[in-house]
Amino acid sequence: MLPNFLIAVVILVLGFAIGSIAGKVARKLFSKAIDSTVIVNLLAAIVKILIISVGFFITLDLIGLQKAVVSLLAGAGIIPLAMGFAFQDVAENLLASLLMGIRKPFTPGNLILSNGQFGFVQALNLRNTVIRNFSGQIVYIPNKEVFRSVLGNFSETGERRIEIDVRVSYGEDLKHVAEVLKSAIEGISTLKEDKPVDVFALEFGDSSINFSVRYWIDYPPDKIGYFDATDAGIKAIKEAFDREDILIPFPIRTLDFDAKGGLSLSDSIGPVFAQPEGNSNND
Repeated sequence: MLPNFLIAVVILVLGFAIGSIAGKVARKLFSKAIDSTVIVNLLAAIVKILIISVGFFITLDLIGLQKAVVSLLAGAGIIPLAMGFAFQDVAENLLASLLMGIRKPFTPGNLILSNGQFGFVQALNLRNTVIRNFSGQIVYIPNKEVFRSVLGNFSETGERRIEIDVRVSYGEDLKHVAEVLKSAIEGISTLKEDKPVDVFALEFGDSSINFSVRYWIDYPPDKIGYFDATDAGIKAIKEAFDREDILIPFPIRTLDFDAKGGLSLSDSIGPVFAQPEGNSNND
């Protein structure tokens, strides 16, 4: 058995050496496809352990421990199954993190909306997606919840549209209103240069004609944020309307008693003020 022992030792040493080299190569390859360092290190460690395990099993077989090899392989199949049931939540989050690391629906620094949480991605680890919301709090979302639910990435396109609803009086010239609105928005400094300003008259409201003004900004911004750009647009519209004497109406309601099929005002209120027969103002 001495030659087999010597060969087994050589194979075991080679298994460790090849496993270490394969782990380093795998780390470089995975790092090109996955941004998370934690996930890359985990996958590299798995590759290393698999290669070393193969060398270890070959070593056991050479020195005549075939039964031990069979027992270990049987245990290697049962143990992951038992751990899968015991750590189902951990396994789901781990698998979700691996898939998201490969698919890359977002990267650190992206602004995302997931499970009602809106903020910048700080990190993706084996269990959670870590984001920082606009209130400054750090929020941990389980990876399985991020993977299962709808995910909005506001950094993917690098732009965002702002919509402002504007109401004007029925007595205004609508073409003139549209021109004033477009000119007012085009005068602000936060616009995306290659996107036009759109102005639409959308509906007849209860006491106004309702417009929608839409324009684009770079997003997420370096300096000017969404609320800053919205604030600038509303102020520009109000100043333009004041300058052009365009009325933004308050909610009003007009009662028309002379409409077709209706009663006149005097006929409607007459019975209310009519005095019953036999009564006088002195009663």
